[in-house]
Amino acid sequence: MIKIENHLGAITITDSYLMSLIGHAATSCFGVVRMSPVGARQGVRTNLLGLGGIDNGVRIYTPARKDKENQNKMSIDLHICVTYGINVNAIVDSIVNKVRYVVESETGIEVKKINVYVDGMES
Repeated sequence: MIKIENHLGAITITDSYLMSLIGHAATSCFGVVRMSPVGARQGVRTNLLGLGGIDNGVRIYTPARKDKENQNKMSIDLHICVTYGINVNAIVDSIVNKVRYVVESETGIEVKKINVYVDGMES
């Protein structure tokens, strides 16, 4: 959960909202087939229960509350599967630019780093 304080008050943004926002932005890019589950919870939810959410493959890292200097900065890890035969570098650049733009414009949180892991290719 991220809490942003300004002169008007405080805004709280939940991790689930951020993860779904990032998932929508990433899957809307050309060449992305699906998001790959990362971690035990997403793997169980997807593979055993058959409940694939839009937040699959998204992991966010926010600074500790004590770190006032980097309070409004975050890092993002994305795990994706791409379409076979398309330039992977172009897809990754498109994802990084779109996710950074969407997160910064919708939430006002600065994105420090985005790591995109291509877990597979599908036709």
